[in-house]
Amino acid sequence: MLRPPLLIDPDEVEISAIRAQGAGGQNVNKVSSAVHLRYDIPASSLPADVKERLLALRDSRITQEGVLVLKAQQHRTQEMNRADALARLQAVVDSVATPPRVRRATKPTYGSKQRRLEGKSQRSQTKSLRGRVQD
Repeated sequence: MLRPPLLIDPDEVEISAIRAQGAGGQNVNKVSSAVHLRYDIPASSLPADVKERLLALRDSRITQEGVLVLKAQQHRTQEMNRADALARLQAVVDSVATPPRVRRATKPTYGSKQRRLEGKSQRSQTKSLRGRVQD
């Protein structure tokens, strides 16, 4: 089942401008170029199975309420940070868009069992030669 790429509705994304952290000289203290992106997963228009997999991610950026919070402050302009945050949000959603493949248990082949036992017997013989020398 091939699903078309999931598009995130811009109306569901809450973006606010904040001041960036770290070094940057005089510019960093005056300009709000960093971006805080909040995406409410349970209230989004994503399919239910994708929401479930998103909420199951062990990601520290997802709050207890199911809100994904991204902070983008890599670039110097707010527009570039906004685009970076949206691209990262899309990447997170795309990472869970396709369901994981179901693993079916298989049995080892006869040949692989024989090779394993042969290796064990060789190792056993090597170790048995390490004992005391008997006359």
